[in-house]
Amino acid sequence: MDEETKDQSSTSTRVGATTDLPHDRITLARFREAFPRARWSDRLNAWFVPGRTAEKRISRWLAEMEAEADRFADEKGRDAFAFDPIESRYLEATPATLQIQTPYSRTVVNEIREIPPARWDADRRLWTVPYRSFDELRRRWPTIEAAAERSEPEARRARREAIKGTQQDEASKARMRERRRKRYPVPADDAPPSDRAIGTHVGVVFFLGTDGELADPATVTAFYFPAANSEEYVWASWRLGSLEELVTTWPARTPPNKHELERGWWIPDLGELRIARRDAQSRRRARERKEKGECSR
Repeated sequence: MDEETKDQSSTSTRVGATTDLPHDRITLARFREAFPRARWSDRLNAWFVPGRTAEKRISRWLAEMEAEADRFADEKGRDAFAFDPIESRYLEATPATLQIQTPYSRTVVNEIREIPPARWDADRRLWTVPYRSFDELRRRWPTIEAAAERSEPEARRARREAIKGTQQDEASKARMRERRRKRYPVPADDAPPSDRAIGTHVGVVFFLGTDGELADPATVTAFYFPAANSEEYVWASWRLGSLEELVTTWPARTPPNKHELERGWWIPDLGELRIARRDAQSRRRARERKEKGECSR
């Protein structure tokens, strides 16, 4: 053990690379087998592997270990699914992955996106989830399935028929008409900047400017946020940001505070930007599919 634990004082001048490892016996034994010349450095508090290609060899070994761990986790998830499967018309189990195909629902999308290895297959219009994420999928499945059922065309039509002609129906139509105008109320004396992405009660947008038209407080409260009695608002036009613009936007470190929420705009945090970036990416893919379809005709 003396040879392994002595401080390699010369490592600072030797060619090689260092790595930290989980403190378990099996991983350490496999590492020593793969790198017999590796030595522990007390000074660096890490394993030192000599050689000009040491960094590449370590990275390749770690990737192989991770892939092996994923395969093992997938086997466990596959066994768990076989023992107690999720029975649903929206879920299909294949030998490689679990596949989810539902009517479009923002709730479904948001839930599946919280499962990190989940991937959207644009060509087949479905989500794939590895078996190693089965436990997380099972935990979220009741919400996913309920949202999918609410989004079925028959369910949507039934809801529309149920509220047809009611005040709720009129309010919903009015809200849609207002959104199509792409305007937003901002304080007359505290307008947001127009050169960066801004968080609002309708999502992350880029403001184009204002012509000074006053916004009716009742309209502000009905469709956007509670208007302050002492505040004067003007309408500002806005647009959605491109993926490139949103990716390069620097996020706020904290969510909006009470003052910013009451004002109606703020610098978006990372969570808001992630949603906006995903939406922008979806819009880009839809546009590319449309252009591809037009070119093939």
